[in-house]
Amino acid sequence: MSSAQGQLGPEHGAPDDRQRVRDASDIVGVIGDHLSLRAKGREYVCLCPFHEDHNPSMCVVPHKQIFHCFVCGAGGDVFTFVQRYHSMDFREALEFLAEKAGIELTRRRPAGPRGGVGSGEREIGRAELIEANRVAADFFRAIFTHPEHGVLAREVAEKRQLTPEMIEAFAIGASPDRWDGLVSTVRGKGLDEAHFRAAGLIKPRETGGDYDALRNRLIFPIHEHPTGRVIAFGARRLNDEDEPKYLNSPETPVFNKSKTLYGLYQAARSIQKQGEAIIVEGYTDVIACHQAGITNVVGTLGTALTAEHAAVLRRLCDTVVLLFDADEAGQRAADRALEVLFREEIDIRVASGGEGAKDPDELLRTEGGVEAFRAMVDGAVDLLDFRYGRLRARLAGAGIAETSRVLGEEMSRLHELGLERLRPLRRKLILQRIAQLAGVDEQTVREAVPGGRRRAPVEAQLEVKDVLGRALGARESVLGAVLCDPSVWMGIGHDDRDLLAAPLFESEALRAVADAVHLLDEDGRLPALGEVLGELDSAEAQAAAVELERIVSVQTGGKGERFNEFWRECLDRLRVEAIRQAGGGGDGVIVPEDREESESDSLAALLAIERVHKQLGKNPAARLLGD
Repeated sequence: MSSAQGQLGPEHGAPDDRQRVRDASDIVGVIGDHLSLRAKGREYVCLCPFHEDHNPSMCVVPHKQIFHCFVCGAGGDVFTFVQRYHSMDFREALEFLAEKAGIELTRRRPAGPRGGVGSGEREIGRAELIEANRVAADFFRAIFTHPEHGVLAREVAEKRQLTPEMIEAFAIGASPDRWDGLVSTVRGKGLDEAHFRAAGLIKPRETGGDYDALRNRLIFPIHEHPTGRVIAFGARRLNDEDEPKYLNSPETPVFNKSKTLYGLYQAARSIQKQGEAIIVEGYTDVIACHQAGITNVVGTLGTALTAEHAAVLRRLCDTVVLLFDADEAGQRAADRALEVLFREEIDIRVASGGEGAKDPDELLRTEGGVEAFRAMVDGAVDLLDFRYGRLRARLAGAGIAETSRVLGEEMSRLHELGLERLRPLRRKLILQRIAQLAGVDEQTVREAVPGGRRRAPVEAQLEVKDVLGRALGARESVLGAVLCDPSVWMGIGHDDRDLLAAPLFESEALRAVADAVHLLDEDGRLPALGEVLGELDSAEAQAAAVELERIVSVQTGGKGERFNEFWRECLDRLRVEAIRQAGGGGDGVIVPEDREESESDSLAALLAIERVHKQLGKNPAARLLGD
């Protein structure tokens, strides 16, 4: 077990652990491992992974160590990003970042079991599945090097000409030719077999007990990008008589084959650098390419390229090259890729070696194979050109009736895929290519689209809103100013600080932010944005804090006389509003109706306003607004 995976006890770890990990985790580097960042002034921009983003709308701010999306409102610090991107809880994110930074976390007594009471069976979560896969991966690696049980696996690897470097990089392992190899290891370590059953690594016998799901096979761990954690396994038979040839782990809460690409963990940096990803089929094809120095290669896991695959890749690159066989199955795969083209804005090209072409693994092991492979990739054609080239061959010599029928079918297919929902430029390019194929003008083709005579729908404009869906009030503005420059917090007294009491905010997210500010004050720490984010549990509250800080920073520049004037005016306005809400004792204080502690909250607010009266005099509103 790595040092970062020690028992932390409390879900959020020790405070000093959180700070050490935060200080060691540069947000630009962490997000850059996940997404393709582009410098823009003092900041970086990228496609937001938390909504359907087509234009870079997420910014990463190095000097504040935060990120923020101007469209969907997602925002926070490095912990927030890792939690949201990988669906981790805080503890998992802390361990992930600590391991990445080489920080040893404070070991504490384990917390009690989650999700259940007493001896009742509790739900198996992501952390248990990840740990089960880690234990299994270590077991398979040990078997591969075992003098007896790993002989056949090493012979197969040698026959495939896999180098020790590739075996290490892809953590290739082996399973023994016995029914209870992993089961015995799990029991010997005193581990919970239910976790391994949930991960699909062992299976229950009808007569009782468990047996290994993967036996006598070469094992290919499937790593999560970019954490590197093992989330599943692929297994190739070692005995030609065994069926099937390949086995994969079942889908689990941590593994979805339609979203996962084999080798992406190893290939991501190269894909980002080259701006292109090459898609092949099969584990050995991926490894063979990397071994040949072609490192921007990944593989699908028994599926065609999916929109989910493309969504992951377009955050790293602009172009995908598909290597298909020239047989009927390859043609069907190209047709399915057309659906992806209509759902994700990424360029797709098709490379094919023609009839009888060798698999990449076989090709790269022949003399001149590397050059032939690169030439095949360089000669890849655009997916639409590939499709319409086949259509052109089909229509060669066809009469008017046949041509009209085929083009009508094609236009109906494109309409079903969402031609009219594409961005105007992308839609126009497609229509132009079809017009060239048919030898007619573009307008004729457009009118052949079902509903084509109607005006194309205007693209929906996403409305950018702040955390309230309206302009900030005085209380929100003052809180945002504190997050923008926490030094102003030290310049006001307890009476003014009480005007930012959590119960006085209407939004649950803002109540959490205000509460974090006061908690930090009680601990003697400045309520800087990074510190506040560290105290917040919910993604909504973290996004609210980032959005408040951003709004005030944009309005004021974040420092200087403009900010100081904004701060003074908003604080004065908040004092006046508090007195008006008190209504001289007649109307009472307005507090949210959904608060269970409404009576005590109201009393606290009244006492705070009474102190404001004492500070500003009997008629502060007249004095403040008399100008």
